[in-house]
Amino acid sequence: MNDTHSKVVGYILWIFGFLGAHRFYYGKPVTGTIWLFTFGLLGIGWLIDLFLIPSMDREADLRFNSGQVDYSVAWILLTFLGVFGIHRMYMGKWLTGILYLFTAGFFLIGVIYDFWTLNDQVSIKNAERFS
Repeated sequence: MNDTHSKVVGYILWIFGFLGAHRFYYGKPVTGTIWLFTFGLLGIGWLIDLFLIPSMDREADLRFNSGQVDYSVAWILLTFLGVFGIHRMYMGKWLTGILYLFTAGFFLIGVIYDFWTLNDQVSIKNAERFS
C-alpha cells in the first residue's frame, strides 16, 4: 500500500485541529481554512475529526505519490519552520527556500500558499523520479 501520510502526525496535528492543521496535512485545504476561521466549527467539527482521521489518512494514501520526499517531514518543517523555508530546501527547492529565509516565508503569503499546496508539491516531486 502507498503509505504517504502518518496517522500519528495526523493526531498530533489534530491537537491544533481547531486551526485546521490536520485537514491541511491530509490534503483538505478548503475545510482546513474553514476550521481555521471557525475554530474547528466551534470545536464540534474538531471533535468529530478525532474519529475521521483514519479515513482521511486512507484517502491521502490513495491520492498522493510516495517517494523520496516524505510528506510528514515536509509538513512538520512547514508547520514549525515555514517562515524560514526549511521545508522548501528539504524538497530541493533551494532558490525559493532561501527567498523564504530572507523574507519571512515571502511575507507569509508563501507559507499560506504552501499550506494549500504542499501535498501536491511533494506528490509532483515524488513523481519526477519516474520521468
